[in-house]
Amino acid sequence: MIRPFRLRGAHAHARGVVVAVLALAAFLAGAVPVTAGAASKVPLIRVIGAENQYANVLAQIGGKYVSVEAVLKNPNTDPHTFEASPSVAEEVGRAQLVVQNGLGYDGFMNNIEAAAPNSARTVIVVQHVLDLPDSTPNPHLWYKPTTMPTVAAVMAKDLARIDPARRSYFMANLATFRASLQPWLHAIATFKATYRGTPVAVSEPVADYLLVAMGAKILTPFVFQADIMNGVDPSPEDIALEEGYFTKHQVKLFCYNEQVVDDFTASLRQSAQGAHVPVVGVYETMPTPGFTYQRWMLAEVTAISAAVATGHSTEKL
Repeated sequence: MIRPFRLRGAHAHARGVVVAVLALAAFLAGAVPVTAGAASKVPLIRVIGAENQYANVLAQIGGKYVSVEAVLKNPNTDPHTFEASPSVAEEVGRAQLVVQNGLGYDGFMNNIEAAAPNSARTVIVVQHVLDLPDSTPNPHLWYKPTTMPTVAAVMAKDLARIDPARRSYFMANLATFRASLQPWLHAIATFKATYRGTPVAVSEPVADYLLVAMGAKILTPFVFQADIMNGVDPSPEDIALEEGYFTKHQVKLFCYNEQVVDDFTASLRQSAQGAHVPVVGVYETMPTPGFTYQRWMLAEVTAISAAVATGHSTEKL
């Protein structure tokens, strides 16, 4: 099967980066430079999450003392081909705290930040918080259960440094956030205890970290997943292998990137459906409205559990 080529990855961001950087340069030409003294006069701390899941956790930790914006927030947008707007450039230029994923996933943020040097801005790069090398193959770090608690602690620490008077408030919110993750972590442990080794197929490595934590066995070769993620045509052999998982009933479910769809990935979903393999949609940015990060993650585990236990498909959350 020949699939249409999709340009994704770092090169796909180039046009959006140019637009955003030019807009930001124009904005800064008439702006007063932001200093630590000036920032202290702003009643709310300006914070930005490059992805809305990070922005959501920032909002939970910062509470009433932060003004939060998300750059990637539309679940119908392919994050790999996102084009930053002039308004995004302006927000980044004013931000006091930015959280971004790293691993090339949101590299456009680096260009925007470089065009707006700001001594009052702190940038948290999740890749660096987790001490991951650039060669880490799967950038979807927020699906790993240990990621967000670790990053949330850094958020709280940096917010407390920006506004020391509110330190106890931020730390209390951090404790509340950690406690709120327990239903998700319990659901993961329950699935692992009951269905460890369950064979699954995936279209991309979007939820791989979560599936591994749940004890599932991902049969889809990573080279196939990476090809889909990067917009490269998989080999005919890998395509036949993936479709064989469905027709031969070798997997219990198919995790499908609901946010990035083309004719080829749609055909994979149809193959799974035709073989009565339940399909679970996973997302790269948090579906909105109605979700927090922890509710989103719990919803994904619940959908995966229902697929294995009852054969129920949840293609959209």
